[in-house]
Amino acid sequence: MSTEFDSLTQCLADNEMVVDGAEIHGMMCGMLCGGMSLSEQQWLVILQDTMNQGQPLAEPVVSQLQNLFNETCQQLVDGQFALRLMLPDDSQPINDRGLALINWVQGFMAGFGLYQQKLSNCSDDVREALQDFSDIARMEEPMNDDEESEQALHEVVEYVRISALLCFNELGQSLLEDQQDSPSVH
Repeated sequence: MSTEFDSLTQCLADNEMVVDGAEIHGMMCGMLCGGMSLSEQQWLVILQDTMNQGQPLAEPVVSQLQNLFNETCQQLVDGQFALRLMLPDDSQPINDRGLALINWVQGFMAGFGLYQQKLSNCSDDVREALQDFSDIARMEEPMNDDEESEQALHEVVEYVRISALLCFNELGQSLLEDQQDSPSVH
């Protein structure tokens, strides 16, 4: 998703939005993993309100976000641990990748919180993952550009990815549930 990260982040900047692709994708994933219906269209309004001060989103932004949303839904319901976090690729400086991960996690927490306010409904595993996300979101230390830091960042990215899938598997809407929520036409 790294070329998509660059493309979406540039599109957002071109349209005077002060978020990057990681934060937008994180929020989208957080809403879905917190229980938002896969067919709900309010997510676009929520992103507009939270990420663009309530101003309408430009058509190129809407188009890219719609594609990203569809791809993300597909990855979440795939069942093969297919979720890919929208982050810069490994050729980018480690601190840029670390900051993007923090932005992704902050977006996830915000989106998750919109749909899942009662953490008492969550398993211990999900509560622990969310506590870890909270810790990750507050990380500020610059990382060294060495093999040990690369390995540590890779492990944290993988932990975040698997934890997001855990949240979706526990709280997210399955396609079957989603279709039952849709009104039937007779």
